[in-house]
Amino acid sequence: MAGFPFELVSPEKLVFSGEVEAVIVPGTEGEFTVLKDHAPVISSLKPGVIGVSETPNTMAQFYVSGGFAEAGPSGLTILADQAVPLAELDAGRLNAEMEALEDELAAAKSDEERRLAAERRDQLAELRAALKL
Repeated sequence: MAGFPFELVSPEKLVFSGEVEAVIVPGTEGEFTVLKDHAPVISSLKPGVIGVSETPNTMAQFYVSGGFAEAGPSGLTILADQAVPLAELDAGRLNAEMEALEDELAAAKSDEERRLAAERRDQLAELRAALKL
């Protein structure tokens, strides 16, 4: 099976670029898989895990906190708010981030600050659940 070009970009850097066989994307309307010659589609992303299959027997995984995906016959580009290889995440780092978000939530002075902190905390809780940490 022939591959297609895929790029995963975060504000800090180009996280992944290369020819792939398939990419599993956590869209806000549901998870979908992109293959070669995919119909044109643009989707917003929910926090979750992107699965990238470079060959039929390999799967690299990246956590994204949100963003947008654009797929079409010429390939797939994901512009992520944050993208981290799952291999770089550990329970200690995630627990420290969760504690910091809880402190931020407790110190929030406005409804908007509370809403944003709660949203980030919930996203992190989803990631921890997905990783079974």
